[in-house]
Amino acid sequence: MRAGQVGGGRHGDEQGAGDGGAPARGSDGPARARSGDGPTHARVGDGTPHARVDVAHLVRTRTHHPEAIAEAAARRPRRALLGNDTGRLMIVAADHPARGALAVGDRTLAMANRADLLERLCLALSRPGVDGVLATADILDDLLLLGALDRKVVIGSMNRGGLAGASFELDDRFTGHRPQDIERLGFDAGKLLLRIDYDDPGSLNTLESTARAIDDMAARRLPVFVEPFLSRRGADGKLRNDLSAEAVIKSIAIAAGLGGSSAYTWLKVPVTENPDDMARVMETSTLPAVLLGGDVGEDQEGAYEKWRGALQLPTVQGLVVGRSLLYPADGDVAAAVDTAVGLL
Repeated sequence: MRAGQVGGGRHGDEQGAGDGGAPARGSDGPARARSGDGPTHARVGDGTPHARVDVAHLVRTRTHHPEAIAEAAARRPRRALLGNDTGRLMIVAADHPARGALAVGDRTLAMANRADLLERLCLALSRPGVDGVLATADILDDLLLLGALDRKVVIGSMNRGGLAGASFELDDRFTGHRPQDIERLGFDAGKLLLRIDYDDPGSLNTLESTARAIDDMAARRLPVFVEPFLSRRGADGKLRNDLSAEAVIKSIAIAAGLGGSSAYTWLKVPVTENPDDMARVMETSTLPAVLLGGDVGEDQEGAYEKWRGALQLPTVQGLVVGRSLLYPADGDVAAAVDTAVGLL
């Protein structure tokens, strides 16, 4: 292995020429400075250098031994969903690219560099208190090959069909992990997006397909995180989520009632426009919930304060945060992650 890279030498060096298995896990996988419209400089607060992802090795493995992904999943050491000392969940989210949502703040292609994203994810997953990751198959497969998912909670993203900015954006079809995929790979849970527009008759199809997905997950005793929003298109045609207290309350009530059983349903909810409304919002259901982070822009401290207050509520069991931790304004991924973990 070349110095400074995640991933070992060719698998054939270990198990015979021509084999291409999963690369050995490197260091705690870090983020590296890159230029252009992509990510800002990412680093660890103490300046410690971290390994880079060896893209060439990942491509060789995918090309010559694609079965290595299933093999890595089969031998992955697992853990309980709530297997830490706090009884809370800290999940890093990275399922945005599959919906064509690559922007962070004013950087339109921040998440487009896959090696950089993987390095940031490996770094985040290596930090104490981070329980796991939410992502689509392409990213989770890479992380499996990198050995970054051992003893982590792995959540497969199930419906990414509602591409950001598309005329069909509200048609959140199930284009990602199916319940049987999550079960087969030994992953720990699934996540689905549920956006409802009262003026769009197609939302009824979304509700029905969501209910059936919840049923399929419950039949396998697999948790599913449902992320509900009431959404509407503005005069400019852009789709926006309504974060008023009334809208979030309604979305929770609707989502909680889907399916033949709510036993394995979790909610993934936003903090309302007025954070002081969260107490009454979270009184809508007894289902366990996690807070979603979203793109907080430059106001990282403001986001922490919103999360801190909502995390005191009895149904809130943790955080699922992506862009604001992986691409913080100051570039310090480790510090951003550590601060979020500290809120738990």
